[in-house]
Amino acid sequence: MLDLASTNGQISQEQSLENSPLAIRGLTVSYGQKPAVFSVDMTVEPGKMTAIIGPNGAGKSTMLKAALGIVPPVSGQIQVFGKPLDAQRARIAYVPQRASVDWDFPTRVIDVVLMGLYRELGLLGRLRGDHKAKAMDCLDRVGMGDFATRQIGQLSGGQQQRVFLARALAQGADLYLLDEPFAGVDAATEKAIIGVLKSLREAGKTVVVVHHDLATVADYFDNVFLINTRKVAEGTVAEAFTAETLQAAYGGRLATAQVDQLALALG
Repeated sequence: MLDLASTNGQISQEQSLENSPLAIRGLTVSYGQKPAVFSVDMTVEPGKMTAIIGPNGAGKSTMLKAALGIVPPVSGQIQVFGKPLDAQRARIAYVPQRASVDWDFPTRVIDVVLMGLYRELGLLGRLRGDHKAKAMDCLDRVGMGDFATRQIGQLSGGQQQRVFLARALAQGADLYLLDEPFAGVDAATEKAIIGVLKSLREAGKTVVVVHHDLATVADYFDNVFLINTRKVAEGTVAEAFTAETLQAAYGGRLATAQVDQLALALG
């Protein structure tokens, strides 16, 4: 197994739990008797965009959900900005896979985005004009301001994904976790989403994305984390996204020609 952690630009192991927006140690998650994620360590670098990549069934989404407490781990430690997850939930925004959402629920686009303000509003809080203005600003950032009064189920898949990103923006988080945000969306939506994510990075936020399109990794991300049940490699794109690490992660599921093509593109 290749492990490129603790190289240039990476947080040292000694500092990681204290300084990393998301530090995972010894994470194991099982479905029945089969581990989906086995003894994984991950250190997310602050103010960067990190892609989690690997073949189908490698444990990418499971690892993200376990880090959020959505899926219970068998073992492991999760720390967010140096503290336990429960103490830092207000600093995290999560965009789930679109396929996991019930889009038939009768609610308007603006109401979905306002859900991102629930910590500020509380269960019985009243909406003020500034709350709605903030929600509209978030919709405008993802190019969906004109759809505020539409029912969420009436939108296309790409439009729905933009709305969920707007909800995440409304939270004003420091750490953004997105599970396959580009899956099944049109080119315009992908461009809009990556533009917003890069603007978050420029504002000092940290972005972690479960990603499937290897061809765009080098253009979109600073760092990569490769997984196939176990950790395969971690580091900057230049260090960890190589023909060697891709072959180690994907094996026969990634054609040699595709590996060679990616390696050539990366120089």
